[in-house]
Amino acid sequence: MKKVFVILCISAAFAACGGNSSKNTGGSDSTNGANQSAKAADANADTVVAKTGTESAGGSAGSSAGEKLMASLDCSTCHKVDTKVIGPAFEDVAKKYDASEANIDMLAKKIIAGGSGNWGNIAMTPHPSLPESDAKEIVKYILSLKK
Repeated sequence: MKKVFVILCISAAFAACGGNSSKNTGGSDSTNGANQSAKAADANADTVVAKTGTESAGGSAGSSAGEKLMASLDCSTCHKVDTKVIGPAFEDVAKKYDASEANIDMLAKKIIAGGSGNWGNIAMTPHPSLPESDAKEIVKYILSLKK
């Protein structure tokens, strides 16, 4: 019975994480849409900094853009900020990695390529149509959650 439950959980994770294909079918339209989303998020983050004279709570202005990008993707299916779901809590990721350029690059590539092993045996679904610049903004947001 335990094996059936595990298989159902894994199947649900793959279905939920992979179910975003209608948004990202490849080609220039999805890439342009993602880039436009990133530009809009960056512009909004700049506006927040300009209006308040300070950065948004939780990190840099870039992390605000990353939070918005993440909200437009399927990340919340498997991750929450402070609670482990299928994947690790974002706060746990922030505790494990410092915000160095090397870690930002490495984690952005993991978001794009997917994989498993660092947090258990369940694989993270790859996001191959996500531009690396967007993945880096997402990583910056996650790493800004370090307490």
